Amino acid sequence: MMELNWGKPLTYVVSRDGDTKKFTTIEQARYWLHARWPVANQHRDQAIAQVDAAMDCLTPVDAARLAFIRAARSAGFRPADGETGQAMTA
Repeated sequence: MMELNWGKPLTYVVSRDGDTKKFTTIEQARYWLHARWPVANQHRDQAIAQVDAAMDCLTPVDAARLAFIRAARSAGFRPADGETGQAMTA
């Protein structure tokens, strides 16, 4: 499987203790959405669908990234200090 360019890494605070996670690849995002996500809701489901489609080259990676950002917000993750959590890939 080829690795897709995810763009600038996204770093989120993922716990009440302040633990952070840096998502540097779409594969990491997919793993977390499937195995580590704290809530099952429509935003997670949409992110899974978009990430899977991007990995199959059926949708742009930017669409998957944006869906992942929405899911992270809905899960209560917040951008780590200095991070904006924006969809830009530059």
